[in-house]
Amino acid sequence: MKIWVDADACPVVIKDILFRAAERAEIETILVANHYLKIPPSKYISFVQVSSGFDVADDEIVNKAQAHDLVITADIPLAAEAVEKGCLALNPRGELYTESNIKQRLNMRDFMDTLRSSGIQTGGVPPISQADRQAFANNLDKLLAKRKQGS
Repeated sequence: MKIWVDADACPVVIKDILFRAAERAEIETILVANHYLKIPPSKYISFVQVSSGFDVADDEIVNKAQAHDLVITADIPLAAEAVEKGCLALNPRGELYTESNIKQRLNMRDFMDTLRSSGIQTGGVPPISQADRQAFANNLDKLLAKRKQGS
């Protein structure tokens, strides 16, 4: 298992949790973004900078991730592609995307996008809360523990 991070929009507090987890679990963690990111020196953490453009980072992740890898993203279409490929997908708020819930999430995303494009104000996504950080850390730990048990 590797961890792939859609790092362009990943909150700093979530990246910090991932950095600590990579060291603790000794798991390869790859951040993918279209702008430079500073990462801590580690044999487990790497960074791939892709060119700017629509979905370039997403495409890199989908092309490189293997079944059973973990993809960290708030991007629902990327999560859907990852799940379809057999990966696990976890958003920065700690929600695990699965085959049973990803279609519903895509439908809701498309619905909200339609509302916004028709001029209806839908409000933005609230900032990451302490509860979100805790949910993310807890679910990440559970996934890493399952990985350890399986190896």
